[in-house]
Amino acid sequence: MCLKSPYMNYFELFEIPVQLQVDKSVLPRKYFELSRRYHPDFFVNGTSEEQALALERSALLNKAFQTFQHPDDTIRYVLSLKGMLEEEEKFTLPPEFLMEVMEINESMMDMEEEDPGLSGAISRLEAEIYSPVKAIIEQYRDEMATEADLLAVKEYYFKKKYIDRIRRQHNSNSGMI
Repeated sequence: MCLKSPYMNYFELFEIPVQLQVDKSVLPRKYFELSRRYHPDFFVNGTSEEQALALERSALLNKAFQTFQHPDDTIRYVLSLKGMLEEEEKFTLPPEFLMEVMEINESMMDMEEEDPGLSGAISRLEAEIYSPVKAIIEQYRDEMATEADLLAVKEYYFKKKYIDRIRRQHNSNSGMI
């Protein structure tokens, strides 16, 4: 058994096109197929280079599978792959969005008991930020994507991080986990 090319991205490894929304129904079958193909035990009689590459591929496979399990992680990975996202990047979000987030945060601090309306406000905001990028995310094709598309997805990604933080805080404040 021979291995080629030491570096490949997650999509190349899974033999799927670059996409922002991976079909999770095919992932387990493909993961197990690739796990068998790249398992280091199959390369015990191979060269030390083949053994190292099999170990690297096996580790990469596990990282890719975990990334593809979480939509936000997949988006982050594609944005990074396209050079649109830097490690520890500070992204400037529109003031209107930040004001809305601040109002929700203030409502959470003021509430003394669980407020179902607050969960609704968080969900509405999440739907509102997803709406402009829904088609881009769901129908993303690498060869047709523009820089403007990727910038819109990047803004969505950073807004979603704010909303996820608020949701976690709300859930912990209301006793839900």
